[in-house]
Amino acid sequence: MSELAKQHCEACRKGAPQATEDERSFLHGQIPDWNLVDADVEEKLQKVFKFKNFAQAQAFTNQVGDLAEAENHHPAVLLEYGKVTVSWWTHAIGGLHRNDFVMAAKTDAAFARLP
Repeated sequence: MSELAKQHCEACRKGAPQATEDERSFLHGQIPDWNLVDADVEEKLQKVFKFKNFAQAQAFTNQVGDLAEAENHHPAVLLEYGKVTVSWWTHAIGGLHRNDFVMAAKTDAAFARLP
């Protein structure tokens, strides 16, 4: 598990600063398989996870939901047959915060623990 995945989200309120370009570059280097995407005028981290069937994809979706609840930071999750698309961003600030990179790393760690 990466050091980033061991961290916890900090409380983030509307008006909190987004991650700077240097912070985003450094943090993205720790989760290089995640894509930086502009969607709905907000930058997001996004990754597609592949599975053999719907049941495995659904079980992973539930794990991501549990992580989100534990950290009180919630993603957009698209569950499909054989794949799950997870998008992290901070709604309150309309972009990326350190929390999003932490949660992306936690998501990767959860995927790595799957049988």
